[in-house]
Amino acid sequence: MNRARLPFKALLLATVATLAMHASAAVSASEANKLKEELTPMGAERAGNAAGTIPAWSGGMTTVPAGYQSGGRRPDPFNDKPLYTITGKNMAQYADKLSDGVKALLQKNPDSFRVDVYKTQRTAAAPTAVYDDTFKNATRASLVDGAGGPMPKGAHGGIPFPIPKTGAEVMWNHLLHWRGVSAQYNTNGTMGTSDGKLVTTVEGQALVQMPFYDQASSAQTQAGEYWLFRMINVGPPIRAGEAVVGRLNLDSSKDQTWVYLTGQRRTRKLPNACCDTPNPATAGIMSFDDIEVFTGRLDVFDWKLVGKQELIVPYNSNKTLTAAKNSQVLMPKHLNPDYVRWELHRVWVVEATLKAGKRHPAVKSRYYVDEDTWMALLGDRWDANGQLWKSNWQLPAAMPDIPAQSVVSFGFHDFVSGAWFVNLMRSETSDLQYKIVPRINDTAFTPEALAGEGVR
Repeated sequence: MNRARLPFKALLLATVATLAMHASAAVSASEANKLKEELTPMGAERAGNAAGTIPAWSGGMTTVPAGYQSGGRRPDPFNDKPLYTITGKNMAQYADKLSDGVKALLQKNPDSFRVDVYKTQRTAAAPTAVYDDTFKNATRASLVDGAGGPMPKGAHGGIPFPIPKTGAEVMWNHLLHWRGVSAQYNTNGTMGTSDGKLVTTVEGQALVQMPFYDQASSAQTQAGEYWLFRMINVGPPIRAGEAVVGRLNLDSSKDQTWVYLTGQRRTRKLPNACCDTPNPATAGIMSFDDIEVFTGRLDVFDWKLVGKQELIVPYNSNKTLTAAKNSQVLMPKHLNPDYVRWELHRVWVVEATLKAGKRHPAVKSRYYVDEDTWMALLGDRWDANGQLWKSNWQLPAAMPDIPAQSVVSFGFHDFVSGAWFVNLMRSETSDLQYKIVPRINDTAFTPEALAGEGVR
């Protein structure tokens, strides 16, 4: 053995180990202090843009409208008119501010689809406790390799990586974005066929809970569970009585999902509740990782942080909730533009490339994550032929009673088949649009609970 080379080899290995550690380590205390100065408590740029088209953040929307009752129909606090409208005819003028998916919708539906762009309102807000934990996470959280891919370690109660360095960190910020701890709502899902027919696929009653933000859920926090979900279908008639429960974990290899099958009157555990597997909560129309633009394991793709850009995105879509009927919001090929508000915001851009040896119909994806809320608002996916296959989206609304921006509805457009889908439609529920409730007993999110809820 060449002893003269040993010190150099040891030094090289130590250097590599140090670089690897720094690549996933928390930020320094001095960098974290930016969250109290030039950045918002959640990590967005506090200042507006040079053009004045994006204002400075001034605390968000935290005043609850007079007369509003929790869970009831939310009013639209914005009584303004669009600054301008983008159509298939003038889209070239705004091309640098539009995602590929939005451009495709404008091109494919020139007579019906449009983008009404309103004044940007930076309404995002969160409780002080979330801000405090986000600040702590900046210096205590790191990204480590888990059995299900990269996962946060040492984070709780706030955004894990408010000053992100990697694409995977941004996507975890999205998965863990603040939307309250426990909530209950009624919902409706509709598929649009390629020939313009609208088919109701889901009429559900949902419970959701985020132990990641619940200071009282110490056991679940230690177990790494961050998202609990239960949906009971009450319609359409062919699906009445079906149910699904999901428990998502920071270590995605520990995710668990069960379904109650009315035909068998039994609860079954799904063997692979991930990625491109069809989701039973949406009648199999959406895959698991299409939910809310992206919900899935991070080990299927390589994640690249492209940077930031200004993009026109759906935002403050409270008007969507004011319709008396879901049919008012739905059109044969897309949502009714009269009920969708678009604004110019800064977003983080993350690209996902399918890893060698992994299976997924989307070999490349691009996600646009809002800097103020960390919600992925738009996502485009390309197939193995390099064709734009699918565009995912979600509409957030200002909910000052939480306070937060939380999802109104989400869905996708399939440009290959011509089909599209929208879930979480809430126009026809007057008392459970999105109700913040006390902490729900953990037993509600178990397979035993599904069997007990079975009605046929």
